Amino acid sequence: VQLQASGGGLVQPGGSLALSCEASGRTLRGVAVAWFRQAPGMERSFVAAIHRNDGSLRYSDSVKGRFTISKDHARNAVYLQMNRLTPEDTAVYYCAAGPSVISSSLTSHSAYAYWGLGTLVTVSS
Repeated sequence: VQLQASGGGLVQPGGSLALSCEASGRTLRGVAVAWFRQAPGMERSFVAAIHRNDGSLRYSDSVKGRFTISKDHARNAVYLQMNRLTPEDTAVYYCAAGPSVISSSLTSHSAYAYWGLGTLVTVSS
C-alpha cells in the first residue's frame, strides 16, 4: 500500500484544516487506518484511528471532540478534519494503514505496516 498525505499548512489558532490520505496498491476495506503526529523534538504520537472490521473510532484525549477521522472506500482514502486548532497541534501528521491491527493495538504506531510521508501542520498567529 502506498499512502499519500496532503492538506497541511499554516492556520491560525481556532481555525480548521482538513487532511487527506489517498491509498493505492490495495483497497482500504478491512484495513485499520490511523493518523499519527510528531511535533519537533517529540516522539510520534497517536491521533485517531478506525478499526479495520467494525469501523469503530478511537481518538487521543488531546483531540477528542475537535478532530474527526473518516474513511471513504469509493475514493480509497482517509481523512482527518481538524477543528479548533491550537499551537499544541503543530506537528508533522502521518497517515498509516495496517491490515492486521487488532483493537488493542490501534494506538500503537508499531502495529501499522504502511506509512505515508508526513504533511506539516503549523498553528500560529
